[in-house]
Amino acid sequence: MTETMRIGFLPLVDAGLPILAREMGFAEDEGLTFDLVRDMSWATVCDRLLYGHSDAAHLVAPLAIATTLGLGRPAVPLSVPFVLGLNGNAITVRPDLAEQLTTTGTPGDIREIGRRLATVVRKAGRKLRFGVVHRYSSHNYMLRYWLRASGIDPNQDVEIVTVAPPFATDALSSGEVDGICVGEPWNSVAVDRGVGVIIVVTSQIWRRGVEKVLAIKSETMTQRPEATARLLRALWRAGQAFADPARLDEVAAILAQPEYLDGSQELIRGAVADQILFARDHERIHVPDFMFQHREAANFPWQSQAAWLYAQMCAAGHVTSDATDYETAQRVFRPDIYRAALAPLGVPLPGASAKLEGGLELPTGVGTTQGRLVLGPDRFFDGRPFDPERLDQYLAELAQI
Repeated sequence: MTETMRIGFLPLVDAGLPILAREMGFAEDEGLTFDLVRDMSWATVCDRLLYGHSDAAHLVAPLAIATTLGLGRPAVPLSVPFVLGLNGNAITVRPDLAEQLTTTGTPGDIREIGRRLATVVRKAGRKLRFGVVHRYSSHNYMLRYWLRASGIDPNQDVEIVTVAPPFATDALSSGEVDGICVGEPWNSVAVDRGVGVIIVVTSQIWRRGVEKVLAIKSETMTQRPEATARLLRALWRAGQAFADPARLDEVAAILAQPEYLDGSQELIRGAVADQILFARDHERIHVPDFMFQHREAANFPWQSQAAWLYAQMCAAGHVTSDATDYETAQRVFRPDIYRAALAPLGVPLPGASAKLEGGLELPTGVGTTQGRLVLGPDRFFDGRPFDPERLDQYLAELAQI
């Protein structure tokens, strides 16, 4: 007898793992039936999860932390036992603005692009407006991180507003915003329509930036431990398929279906293959690790990733640094559940639950409880690592930028 799990998602390429697990039979192999529910905004996906209309959700990572901490609403503890992917986002601006910032159609030096943007911001007669997908999103925090390091105060020098991913291209096209930070395929849709030019991809900001996660109410995970474990195993196997070059066309065709992304198979294929079109009428360019769904324990929920997100929430003024809240934020990510679920598959499992984020310049072997694991470079563009044991020092340094 199979067990049903209802999973909420948004039409984004990084919703791929639950979609592929359903369509390729990995969920069925684990005795599960996935009922996938597509929504149009992260707020709705989160509400559906909190009110019991779904059992799990494809969710922006910081929102799981914010919900647990009770930011803007009564606190509901959520757990993240699995990361659905790293990176996969970009900053796309209107074409005339892009011409002032970079060589259109090619990836540039994001430090120089940031310096040029700071000059434009100072000379503009109004505040430039950027759209992000949610107040508590990695998109918001990655954008803010880059702006701050470029000499732009994200709270004073520009305006940052919320735009749901499926409407981001329309917001850019209509002039409602000057730029967007959104996940694929919506940057590529803007480029394809000629209303936007990609100037930065988030893997340039943080090579291994945490992005979407699988979020489950902690109460549900406690009540359904076996179903949770089977869910994680199905997702892990879907990650293998997502990252398999031989299955690229199959993956893109599945994701493009009307009930999922309902979009261009070509644009979706480009994102999955790390082949990015920065501007219309230019050649696609290979961007290493643009989307990172499986290798190097990409799905492992490092508690130091949650710690970094909490630090960015502090820097943005969304929370006040508090030792108890900091511990709570880190405990949202559940490496223990990941290890227990994936151990039967014989996959490499990190021995540690946290690490120095942004500290690797070269591929490095790490300790494991099972198998061998080499992690690739994970540097931040400004070379500033994050040590979760030194939050106060890190925040003091950010305040001086």
